[in-house]
Amino acid sequence: MSTLTEPPAPANGNAAGAGAGHGSAPVTGGPAGAGAAPRGTYADTAVITVTFVRLKLSLIRNGLRQTTGRKAGFISTAITAALIGALGLLGLLALSGNAHIAALSTVIVALTALTWAFMPLFLGASDETLDPGRLVMLPLSPRSLMTAQLAASVVGIGPIFTVMLVAGAALSTARGAGGYALAVVAIALILLTCTVASRAIATANARLLTSRKGRDLAILSGVVIALGIQGINLLVQKVAGDGGSGPLHTMADILRWLPPATAIEAVRAASAGSYGVAVTALAGTVAALSLLVWWWQRTLTRLMTSPDGSTIMAPDAGGKERRGRAAGEGGGLLARLLPAGRSGVVMERVLRYAWRDPKAKMSWAVAVGMGVTFPFIWAAQGSATVYHACWGAALLGLQMYNQFGMDYSAFWLITQTIHTKRDAYLELRGRLLAIALIGVPFTCVVVLVSAAVLDDWARTPDAMGLALALLGVLLGGGAVASVRFPYSIPQDNATRNVAAGQVSMVWYGVIGGVLASALLCGPLIGLTIWLNVSAAGWAWIVLPLGAGYGLAMAWAGLRWAAPRAADRLPEILAAVSKS
Repeated sequence: MSTLTEPPAPANGNAAGAGAGHGSAPVTGGPAGAGAAPRGTYADTAVITVTFVRLKLSLIRNGLRQTTGRKAGFISTAITAALIGALGLLGLLALSGNAHIAALSTVIVALTALTWAFMPLFLGASDETLDPGRLVMLPLSPRSLMTAQLAASVVGIGPIFTVMLVAGAALSTARGAGGYALAVVAIALILLTCTVASRAIATANARLLTSRKGRDLAILSGVVIALGIQGINLLVQKVAGDGGSGPLHTMADILRWLPPATAIEAVRAASAGSYGVAVTALAGTVAALSLLVWWWQRTLTRLMTSPDGSTIMAPDAGGKERRGRAAGEGGGLLARLLPAGRSGVVMERVLRYAWRDPKAKMSWAVAVGMGVTFPFIWAAQGSATVYHACWGAALLGLQMYNQFGMDYSAFWLITQTIHTKRDAYLELRGRLLAIALIGVPFTCVVVLVSAAVLDDWARTPDAMGLALALLGVLLGGGAVASVRFPYSIPQDNATRNVAAGQVSMVWYGVIGGVLASALLCGPLIGLTIWLNVSAAGWAWIVLPLGAGYGLAMAWAGLRWAAPRAADRLPEILAAVSKS
């Protein structure tokens, strides 16, 4: 709310009496003020609702005034959502009368509801409007606040897109006057259920979503959504490739009795004349909506009347903190496992960043998650080979690129400890070894998993050699790119991973480095192809050659980048500190 520059006037028209105004209704007891309307009246709720809608519109409008880039992003997103929503609506209406339209509509509505449920977990760390905890100090009753938040929730690009998609699903399923009448009711119920579910989940996790654990949950939900999209993609390909609709109807048979998809089942049943089934299905959606409203009101009341436990220190917190410091002074388990000296300290710092920093954790989670699932995805598509495991090594090797950007302005502390080229070499070596500590075993596991899934153990040695070579080349190239093409990763901006004006650095560093790595691995790839074509039985030699080649290329990249890093510390600091 602090971003508003044009806040609407208070409901009672008196800026000085916000605590005892006509449009307020305290949660707890106490006089409402002389001449004030009774608490919880419909007039109060209407005024508060209008105020919240105006606040939401002001937030959107003032957000667009900040930067040209944000305005362009919002406009392009709105146009894209409108086009996709319109195409979805027209496409579903064009399929009206198709034998599979009811099943397709059921699956679409279920996935839409799932997206709304995940949205507060995925956006809660960056979207302040999802945090009702910011409103607890205002004299508002839970019921009035719920109505106002619900009205504000249907203002925006997402709700409009949802209405278009849900309308297409419901209207394309409907037949006859009864079916179309029920379709209109179903559209409203589905939208209400989605928005109430989103707000209820956001309220239940309001204090969690603003913490580091909440950001971790957002990362996990993002990975789950990405993997879910891959699963849906495989399902669509399977249905299209086989020319059958068995998987689609199987999913629909399960989802049609899960709210709010039961509303589509009600439309289908009413269109077929089964009004008893229609009433039962529609009652399921209404019951789910009522349960969500009850849960939302209960959690919102608890949030508005209970203290924030995160600000209350436990009695033994001091003892735990002292024990934690003592363990840290002794080095801890992680420090004892790592090598001594500067490289070991750097390794520990990088690994802790990967575990604690939200953006670093997101990058690692995507790399590991995709590296593990790619073999199964390609195996399901029927086009997999054990050499596809090289993608896992590539995703981990890319973690070496732009090593200093994640430090942001704190990189100046590191520059104070680099006095010689040897110091720069140890700093870069520690960062490289931290990634290799996870990357090398991960690459080996991915290759073995791919061989097990495909039952192709004969090609495992040369595939592992290629993967290790690619990992080493990317690690060495990442050291070079980190020195020559550093760019800033703003830590206080959850929606931007590159500072303004530095997009070219990403292209030069990452894209150019990937192409260069492919070229550097060319001789080993050619040798592997020749050994497999000749059928001489010597393909296994690629394993030691690849491991040695990767090690040599990683060392060469470090030796080239270290002295230049020591000479370019001011330039690197200026690049990674840009906001």
